[in-house]
Amino acid sequence: MLMWVVIFLVIAIVAGALGFYGVSGLAAQIAKVLFIIFLILFIVSLIYSLFYHTQVMMPTSPDVTPTMMN
Repeated sequence: MLMWVVIFLVIAIVAGALGFYGVSGLAAQIAKVLFIIFLILFIVSLIYSLFYHTQVMMPTSPDVTPTMMN
């Protein structure tokens, strides 16, 4: 989603530089809305991970005994 924010931000900058003020304003608004949605989702996931953090158990490899080669 952050990629879409950057894309619309670039569209807004290019359109503003070329003089398409309607297009640049619309792209800037879309980028702003997507950024706010991204920020809200990030904060929610951060709070969720702080309260409901569970430790993931990593699988262990079986004990392997070295063998002697003759």
